[in-house]
Amino acid sequence: MLTDTHTHLYSEAFDEDREQMMKRSIDAGIERFFIPAIDSGYVEEMYELEKNYPGQVFLMMGLHPTSVKENYEDELAYVEKQFEKRSFYAVGEIGVDLYWDTSTLAIQQDAFKRQIQLAKKHKLPIVIHCRDAFDEVFEVLESEKDDDLYGIFHCFTGTKEQAEKALSYNMKLGIGGVVTFKNGKIDQFLSEIDLKHIVLETDSPYLSPTPYRGKRNESSYLKLICKKVAELYGISEEEVAKVTTQNSKEIFSI
Repeated sequence: MLTDTHTHLYSEAFDEDREQMMKRSIDAGIERFFIPAIDSGYVEEMYELEKNYPGQVFLMMGLHPTSVKENYEDELAYVEKQFEKRSFYAVGEIGVDLYWDTSTLAIQQDAFKRQIQLAKKHKLPIVIHCRDAFDEVFEVLESEKDDDLYGIFHCFTGTKEQAEKALSYNMKLGIGGVVTFKNGKIDQFLSEIDLKHIVLETDSPYLSPTPYRGKRNESSYLKLICKKVAELYGISEEEVAKVTTQNSKEIFSI
């Protein structure tokens, strides 16, 4: 049994075949699906998914860095309001993304910091989105470093040094399709990181593993990521599934 710790099942990419895609994933042994938030525009779809797949779909709440715009104060207020209504399993995905827009760095870091504080208030993990922004993410983590800071560095694509730095902030590394890419680079050092620090994810519908690279990703492809990780560590897929699932249970308090 596997856990997909990061999958956007509410994405429009699945509107035509969501039910079939979910069946494929469940048949492939994916037992739990953790759903990150982007912004207020997707929250109702997230709630619908949770209702349709009780005990399998688990929700996070947060404001994605690429949705941090002029109205981000309103969006943060919306996030806080959701926490007043109900519980979630993490604050995410949150962080810094300088690939699409560097002009919003200051407000991205502000939103990131405030959502880390929200996670601490609710004693929850954070799930970090970081693109072209390791230094900027680490700067915020350093300012918030304490025993209450923990979570997942989602879609980790950095160097070994950056991996070790992420671990120093009590983060697990979310490993997805990039580990199967020829130029992904993380395959060169991943086995030097203790498996107890690793969780598996697809980030579907994005970042499909080889041989589906460039096509729509889905949670059933988590098996391909598990297979590659098993090869890198020189252990069985069953062992990878067991350890990474246990890691996810500890992070999300399942």
